[in-house]
Amino acid sequence: MIVSGSKTADQDEMVVFARSRIADIIARHLGEGGQGETSVAGLTIHGKTGPAEPTSFLYDPSFALIACGSKRVVLGDESYVYDESHFLLTSVGLPTIVQVLDASPSQPYYSIKLNIDLELARELMSEVAQYGPEPTAGTGMAIGPVTPPLALAAMRLVELLDSPQDIAILARALHREILYHVLTSPIGARLRQAVQLGSRTNGVAAAIEWIRENFTEVLRIEELAERAGMGESTLHHHFRAITAMSPLQYQKQLRLHEARRLMVNDRIDAGLAALRVGYESATQFNREYRRAFGAPPKRDVTAILARNAAPARTLSPLP
Repeated sequence: MIVSGSKTADQDEMVVFARSRIADIIARHLGEGGQGETSVAGLTIHGKTGPAEPTSFLYDPSFALIACGSKRVVLGDESYVYDESHFLLTSVGLPTIVQVLDASPSQPYYSIKLNIDLELARELMSEVAQYGPEPTAGTGMAIGPVTPPLALAAMRLVELLDSPQDIAILARALHREILYHVLTSPIGARLRQAVQLGSRTNGVAAAIEWIRENFTEVLRIEELAERAGMGESTLHHHFRAITAMSPLQYQKQLRLHEARRLMVNDRIDAGLAALRVGYESATQFNREYRRAFGAPPKRDVTAILARNAAPARTLSPLP
């Protein structure tokens, strides 16, 4: 028992060390906007010195780890809260509402997000198939435990920001190492489903990709189902299981997310933003915007601009 306890304590210390190291590097490299791209492909770093108001955010397939603090992510009717002991896996592109919960000037919130290289994940599939868990039902978002190997791999990836000459040689290998630990984790089946060719989830991923690239267009379910390689009722069932919303609701969330970004970043009015994202009715746009964000467009955007002195960095465009 003593040996077991010591081993557990050592593992906890490794995770704490890795988180502390990641937080230190983020603090030195973080830009004024509290988030930013890095020289490592797909890696973004984030920081807050206080709890944040809920805001819209479109997740790509990604791995997110918190070095300090906690965060809530709302997907449809589902709510996910994760902290320093857990990572967030997003296996398909998902529109969400996010909120930093735990942060202060003396102990800021720091986190990283790594967009997953799906081709690299596919390469790993055959090699780790015998180690990972069997696929299970669930949305395309899940929370898993941060283990010492995963924390240390993430730390080494972030450390490349201090040695940019090593990025071209080491970044892909470290990305692969992180994916290995995610794929073989208790929630790795979510990612395995998303990248496995021919799976139901992969069909939904194809539908999601099409909606994201054409969200301003009229959505015809029969055409979308054909692209996904399944019947309409089957598409609805699996799409909702993965995204916690229907295809039409998903498209609406994308439109509202982009309209909000346009109003904040480009300072255009609600009517023009509604037209640009595909709405024909300003009344419908205002009603759905208020339902999604808790306030009508003008009041919501005014509040965002008042909270943030650098609004152009507040919201991200649809990738």
